[in-house]
This record gives sequence, C-alpha cells and structure tokens, in this order.
Amino acid sequence: MCDDAIGRVAGAELGNPRQRRWGLVLAGVAGGAVFALYAVAVPFVLPAFRAACLPFVPATEKQLANVFSLLRGRRGRLADIGSGDGRIVIAAAKHGFHATGFELNPWLVWYSRFRAYHQGVQSCARFHKVDLWKVNFAEYDNIIIFGVPQMMKDLARKLEGELKSDTRVVACRFPFPTWTAKWTVGESGDAAWAYDLADACSGSSKIHQQPSDS
Repeated sequence: MCDDAIGRVAGAELGNPRQRRWGLVLAGVAGGAVFALYAVAVPFVLPAFRAACLPFVPATEKQLANVFSLLRGRRGRLADIGSGDGRIVIAAAKHGFHATGFELNPWLVWYSRFRAYHQGVQSCARFHKVDLWKVNFAEYDNIIIFGVPQMMKDLARKLEGELKSDTRVVACRFPFPTWTAKWTVGESGDAAWAYDLADACSGSSKIHQQPSDS
C-alpha cells in the first residue's frame, strides 16, 4: 500500500470521533451484557462444582409424582432441603402442606418467591436463603431431600438428632445408606424412598414397592 493510501485510511479512522464514540458505547454495552449474564448464570451453576452444596437439577414431573405418592395422606409442615427453583415447595402448597424451601443460592430463592406469588400460593410456600447445616428441622412433619451420595450419612445423623419420631423423610435420586426405607417408588433417576423416622433408624421397616392409599 502506498503512503498516500495509508494516510487516507489513518485519517478516516482518526478523524471520525462520532464513530469512535459509538464504538466505545457498543463495546461497553456488550461488556455489561456479558457481565450481567455471568452474574446471573454463575449462582445457578456454581453449586454443581462445590462438593458441600447441592447442585441445582430441576425435578421432573415423574419425580414430583413419586414424591407426593409417598406423602399421600400426610399433612402438616413440610421442608424441602435444597429447594432449587421452588417447584416442589409450590406443588406441596397446592397439596395442602405449609411448605418451606431452604436454599443457599439467592437467585433461586428470589425466583422461587416470584413463582409462588405468581401461582397464588405465597401464603403457604415460603423460601429462605440459608445453609441447610445451620437449620434445625425439628418443627417439620415431612422432609424432602434431593441429595447427593457424599452428604447422605451426615444428613441422616443431623436429622436423627432433630426430627420427631413420626416425621416422614422422602429422599429422591439417592437413598440414605444407614436407614431402612418403608416405601420405595420409581426407578433409576426417578426413584424415591420414604422413611418414617422411628422405623428407619431402628431398621425395623420392610421395604414395599408402592404406598397404599391409606
């Protein structure tokens, strides 16, 4: 390229301040959008990479059906440990429970509250941002947990020291290795186990495939 051509290109790039300003504005908007997306997305996915936290994996319709088949005939206060986007707590409220979700991810807590309000069950579906290991579950009659294998033994010990003897605990995806389930339903990733605490800890329960209507 000759010197005159180079000069014309350089003059065009340096001599148009409006284009430069718009370029900076667009770059700033793009950078802000990327940062906002990162800020929103990271809290949703980061727990999956921390062994101490429950990963956010939404429950399927089949899993929800299995959970509430194991709670058939039950009433009272219900806690969902690691409540994610709130779908189990909201469904529990619609089934007549006073349900509370405990979730460490603040974005999921806010989203769950919005969903509960939108579906008109905010009076019976509550959500708290809290570490599950700092909650005492003594006041609850029913507990739901979508856990991971690494936490189930420690959680069992915690619940044994806090829950009433007639509390029912429903574990999804992974069972409690030290407890004996009263009921089990579903297969593979949809499997769920129901434990009546007094029997589960003593090992006196016999596992049945499907709870009866009673």
